[in-house]
Amino acid sequence: QVQLVESGGGLVQPGGTLRLSCAASGSIFSIYAMGWARQAPGNQRELVGSVTSDGSTAYADSVKSRFTISRDNAKNTVYLQMNSLKPEDTAVYYCNAIQGGNIYWGQGTQVTVSS
Repeated sequence: QVQLVESGGGLVQPGGTLRLSCAASGSIFSIYAMGWARQAPGNQRELVGSVTSDGSTAYADSVKSRFTISRDNAKNTVYLQMNSLKPEDTAVYYCNAIQGGNIYWGQGTQVTVSS
């Protein structure tokens, strides 16, 4: 089992920045990839981006050039740096980890972009 705890959400004005963190614990060996997804009210969960164990990253088109995912393997933590935030980025953001054939999710952290 892998446990994931997100932090760093909050209220930010349009154009602002936030950095989310996700700390992994438990059976963290052989985690292949970690990433982020988000879900706005009434919408399906949307993948935001991911980073593999070798550092390869991928992003949704909606966040490319604005969001950056990074991973600190020594701290078992993945980060989501969000710049130039827009109201449509408002959602609950969930961290995930892929290990073997399993995907684990955190409890989510709310990000609200509003003036």
